[in-house]
Parts: sequence; C-alpha cells; structure tokens
Amino acid sequence: MKDGLSRLTLTTLGAGLCLALPPLASAAPVVEDLSQGSGNFYQRAEVREESGGSLVLFNQVQENQEEIKRLRGQIEELRYQLDQQQKMAQQRYLELEKLVQSNDAAASAAEQAMAAGKAEDATASASDSSSGSEPTTSAEARAAYQAAFAKVQARDFPAAITAFENFVADYPDSGLTANGHYWLGELYSAQTELDKASAAFEKVIQNFPQSSKMPDALYKQGLLRARQGKPDESRALLERVRNEYPDSSAAGLANDFLNRSAD
Repeated sequence: MKDGLSRLTLTTLGAGLCLALPPLASAAPVVEDLSQGSGNFYQRAEVREESGGSLVLFNQVQENQEEIKRLRGQIEELRYQLDQQQKMAQQRYLELEKLVQSNDAAASAAEQAMAAGKAEDATASASDSSSGSEPTTSAEARAAYQAAFAKVQARDFPAAITAFENFVADYPDSGLTANGHYWLGELYSAQTELDKASAAFEKVIQNFPQSSKMPDALYKQGLLRARQGKPDESRALLERVRNEYPDSSAAGLANDFLNRSAD
C-alpha cells in the first residue's frame, strides 16, 4: 500500500516538473533592438551622409580657391601689360614732342633763310620725287600741309592725323607727300597704333626713296620692328640706315640702338 502511494507521488511530481520546464526546441529567439544606442543603423547612415556632403563642400572650396588664384594671376599679367603700354606710349609722346620742337627750330631757321633770299620754302624742298626730279608743290598743297602740321604743333594729335590723312589722299604726288606720310607714322606711333605707323613709314621707304625723310623713316621702322618682336628685320633696317646714310642723324641713332642691343 505504501509502495503504491510512493510511486504515484513520484509520477505526479515528475509530470509537474515536465510541465513547469519549457521545451528547448521552442525557446524564443533573441532580438537585438537596433533603434537603441549611439551606433544604430540610422545614425551610422546619417553620419556617412554628412561625411560625404562635407567632402563635396571641401572640394568645391578648393576648386574655388584655385580659380581665384588663376584669375588673380591673369589680372596681374594684364596690369603689367597695361603698365608697359602706358610707358611705351609716354616714351613715344616725348619723342614726338622733341621732334616737334626740333622741327619748329628748323622751320624758324628756314624762314630766316627765305627772308634773306638764300633758300626756298623749306617744306617745299624737304623731299624729292623717286625719279630724282623735284616734284611740284601747289599753293593749295602747301597750305594744306601747313594746316595739318599746325595741329601737330598745337599737340592736337587726333586732329593732326585726320588732317595728314586727308593731305596725302588729296595730294599723293606733291613735294610734301613723303613728309605727310612720315608725320602720320610719328603720330600713329605716339598713339600706340603700331601697325598704322609701320604702314606710313613703309610708304616713305617704298614710294619716296629720294626723300630727305628716307633715313628717318628707315630708323623709325627699325624701332617699330623691334617693338613688334621682329629683331632680325629691325637690325636689317637699322644697318641699312647706318650703311646708306652714314652722315645722317638717323644713322647715329641707329648705331646707338644697335650697340645697346648687342650688350
């Protein structure tokens, strides 16, 4: 009787224990809460996005700084070129000023000689034709030339250019035409219009080789070629002045320029 009661009690306790313990196969899975903590997925994604945006902004700043440096370099170069052009223009103006003054002195001497009956009108005898015979200069041509040169003396260079352009167009074969082209070269050079100045001096060289302005035109053309970056052409013209017109003042100037260039 007691044995049967004991077996029944053990059986009942074993069944209760089995019911109290959950089966291993049905254990609940462990779930990590990714929404909590400082290193969750959403925050890491946000950090990566912010980091990428900062890198793009940094690259844009670097590119802008490089562009600013490049533009500053261009501005400095343009300032230098402008400064050089202004210095050259001032130098040409001073040269023209000296030339006008020397021409005024020559004109005054010529007027005195004319008054004494020792010379003809200096401007009329300033140049000869290419054939060697003295070209005729009408009273109208002489008046037009003197009016144009009066504007040079008044330092009204734009008006002088217009007047001399009209003069050489209206009187292409007068005894003063070579002088007109020469003064156009001087005036254009003072205005920093080098191509037009060169064309004017070339007219004297090609069309009026017997003109008294020939050595001066060669010398001025040689200087222009040097300024235009054509040293070989410049040297050839200056040597031509020195060899063909050794007694002219232009030859002495050309020789000085050649010597300075050789240093």
